[in-house]
Amino acid sequence: MLFLELALIRWTGSKILYLSYFSNFVLLASFLGIGAGFLRARSARNLFQLAPVLLAVLVAFVLVFPVQIERSGNELIFFGALQQSRSGLPIWITLPAIFVVVAAVMMTVGEGVGRAFVEFEPLQAYRLDIIGSIAGIAAFSLLSFDGAPPVAWALIVGVLIVLLLLPTVRPFQLVSVAALVLMLGIESVSPLESWSPYYRITLSPQASGAISISVNGIPHQTIETVEQRRASVPLYFLPYSRLAARPGDVLIVGAGTGTDVAIALAQGVQHVDAVEIDPSLHDIGVKLHPDHPYQDPRVTTYIDDGRAFLQQTDHTYDLILFALPDSLTLVAGQSSLRLESYLFTVEAMRQARTHLKPGGVFSEYNYYREQWLIDRLAATLQSVYGHAPCLDSTGRTGKLALLSASVDPASITCPATWDPGTRVVPAAATDDYPFLYLQQRGVPGLYLVTLVLIVLAALALVRVASGPLRGMAAHADLFFMGVAFLLLETKNVVQFALLFGTTWFVNALVFTGILLAVLAAVTVAEHLRLKSVWQLYGLLLVAIAVAWLVPPEWLLRLSLLPRFLAASAIAFVPIFIANLVFAQRFRGVGSSNVAFGANLLGAMIGGVLEYGALAIGYRALLPVIAGLYIVALLLWLRAQPQARVQS
Repeated sequence: MLFLELALIRWTGSKILYLSYFSNFVLLASFLGIGAGFLRARSARNLFQLAPVLLAVLVAFVLVFPVQIERSGNELIFFGALQQSRSGLPIWITLPAIFVVVAAVMMTVGEGVGRAFVEFEPLQAYRLDIIGSIAGIAAFSLLSFDGAPPVAWALIVGVLIVLLLLPTVRPFQLVSVAALVLMLGIESVSPLESWSPYYRITLSPQASGAISISVNGIPHQTIETVEQRRASVPLYFLPYSRLAARPGDVLIVGAGTGTDVAIALAQGVQHVDAVEIDPSLHDIGVKLHPDHPYQDPRVTTYIDDGRAFLQQTDHTYDLILFALPDSLTLVAGQSSLRLESYLFTVEAMRQARTHLKPGGVFSEYNYYREQWLIDRLAATLQSVYGHAPCLDSTGRTGKLALLSASVDPASITCPATWDPGTRVVPAAATDDYPFLYLQQRGVPGLYLVTLVLIVLAALALVRVASGPLRGMAAHADLFFMGVAFLLLETKNVVQFALLFGTTWFVNALVFTGILLAVLAAVTVAEHLRLKSVWQLYGLLLVAIAVAWLVPPEWLLRLSLLPRFLAASAIAFVPIFIANLVFAQRFRGVGSSNVAFGANLLGAMIGGVLEYGALAIGYRALLPVIAGLYIVALLLWLRAQPQARVQS
């Protein structure tokens, strides 16, 4: 079930471009579907038999109606391709259709899990569920690291479904699995398409000899010679001409396929540290870049997150260059965090400043597209360096802009400095509020409408699938535990991304660590029976308070091993206690599938509330989490007298 959920988040995000920026959308549909499936676990008709059919329908729909993103307005946290084009169905048809079908697919699979769930004692079933989840995330992470295409994911899912349907598997189910594998197999054999841990990468050779690269269907990079780049985008050479002296040591963050590195070498630098988060993009550059920059002995490559590299290295540089580090995707199917979000906070800029040699210069360029975005970044540099940065900009639309700053203004030849005039400059992004592309705090209208529709769809689906909602009233505390736990999980994901990088590996480790903490809590709960859980709630609230009192900047000051130990304790102790509370409560439920379904639906609502971070930041989620657990405690205490009377 978890393997399929991760595969759907990854694959739909690569094909439906809206979902590259809203992958939480598929996560919410998955939680809704799984919760509804658990509620149906004792129904007369077993819908798990329809899982392969619905999965094939979903894949066929996405393949038949491809989408190009169309962006409008200024309150979105994403930017799409330079050309606002689209094909296929409108967004208001595509997104609801995807949501409904994903929920339906996961409902059938969730029902299959639920039917197995009720055959065991509640805690034993929960433990088996967590072990299976760990296996699912480990398998999918390994396949992603290996660059396995979607046909590999389809084969695994298809084989498991057939095995679970035996011995009553029917011809239409086998045909559906075969169609699923065939559809994804056809799109997996293109020699110009590959999969990295983050993207679907598509190469498009040009008549000039250059190679255009798209990721998840969005134009991303171009492999071309230094001279071709000089002719097409001369601004990329300005960071070197703006320096008063030729740089010896250069750091390039967002090195990609190597063109920015080749430019630095052509400018005569002595050494380049090239940092690129995506190993596949780097490998493509090694194989295909005509100037072979990565093979140059003056270049040292680091496959790492740029912020994490700055945090860990002790090197200093004459020039630090952020070269279009625009990921075009979110970190995971959870949170609104992009891969580069922590690169552009005021704290990151201060960190970069500490790695400049005397007279060193920091530069960043990108297609910023909006004037307010240039103003935000420029104001951030002004606050860090004490004076307005140098600004070079070309084009009225899709602005390509270069910002440069130094502690010593004499180190830069600056024809023009940034001057906002009477414009209102948005506040700088921070580590607690890293939403660079959101002009003002708040949840955008598009998100609010979408989230309201999701909640209404959830109520309707649960009502149709499992009957009156009052059947879950006895498990209201478990519902609120689910809401709180999803928010707690999200907070930990983004905190580890800040402390150790937004890489796929860190993300996989965090989710695995969360599941291991849950498994440990279940194991302890099986050997520890408490007459009351209010003491555990007290410990949980204390652990959440500690997490709130310890700011991330304190942890960032620690060296790597102490930081990891401290961060793990702060993150996983609340998760362990929260699941100890859940396990103590869950062991005595009369209907484990309804109780677990209520908890999963609560997690879906937690995914909706996660967007509140766009208004209040991530750290402020902790008091919300504490409040939700207090509500769960009060509901549990209220239910105790009723339970004693009934007994």
